[in-house]
Amino acid sequence: MLKIAYSPIYTHPLPEGHRFPMEKYDLLPEQLLYEGTVDTENFFEPNVLDDKWIVNTHDSKYFEKLRNLELSRSEIRKTGFPLSQQLINREIHIMHGSVQASLFALKFGVAMNIAGGTHHAFTDRGEGFCLLNDIAISANYLLDNKLAERILVVDLDVHQGNGTAQIFENQSNVFTFSMHGASNYPMHKEQSDLDIGLPDKIGDKAYLQILIKNLEPLIDNEQPDFIIYQCGVDVLDSDKLGRLGMSILGCKERDRIVLESAKRHQIPIMCCMGGGYSPKISDIIEAHANTYRLAQEIYF
Repeated sequence: MLKIAYSPIYTHPLPEGHRFPMEKYDLLPEQLLYEGTVDTENFFEPNVLDDKWIVNTHDSKYFEKLRNLELSRSEIRKTGFPLSQQLINREIHIMHGSVQASLFALKFGVAMNIAGGTHHAFTDRGEGFCLLNDIAISANYLLDNKLAERILVVDLDVHQGNGTAQIFENQSNVFTFSMHGASNYPMHKEQSDLDIGLPDKIGDKAYLQILIKNLEPLIDNEQPDFIIYQCGVDVLDSDKLGRLGMSILGCKERDRIVLESAKRHQIPIMCCMGGGYSPKISDIIEAHANTYRLAQEIYF
């Protein structure tokens, strides 16, 4: 069964005119239920993740400042969200959603988090709508509980997974692969184990060729026993923060390549949604929904 982390707390109130499309976290499950891709039993509601798993990845002083709402104005500005206790609660629930989805992926082959993919959170700071890094927390949880020995992070958001790269820069049992817009945020890139910077307006054909050329050899060489997939849909041509020029069908084919590779190699995969900033919310929902449709098609 496809298990999906979702909680109403994911949809957090933001000031009017804020550019982050928070409503997608309610609209996506509604769409999946409406069309019959999933039913209510596919969803599970995450709880609060124990602090020990957060400070296992993040600096304890940073997490204390975050929890006590003691970030400076500059630190808050870099996160992109107004700081509040409700926001911190949301983040901690999202972290638990990805950890629990990882456990479900071990059981069923694949599992999802409606939110997550917070790859701009560093060990000691947040950036770019990311306060805590669910990818890193989930990977470390699996490793420390001896549920995985070698993890591959496949980050196909349009923005480099800079926080994830920094967290794992000296950790040999996590391989970070980021394929992103070369000239896009962040301007200063960290060093992933494999970075592929793409030119603006690359389009579907060239993008998918590069992905195919790199993903299979990477799996063969690294032999991961778990994959965490950050499947942001800000690669779309319609995305106001993206610029890669991909169609919704191209984005779907990207997801198919990753999910079919994981299935073929019998590697459990946890998918977290990442970014998406198209002006038409329907474009964001359709592109995200395709990931769930494919998971059902390929695995179940």
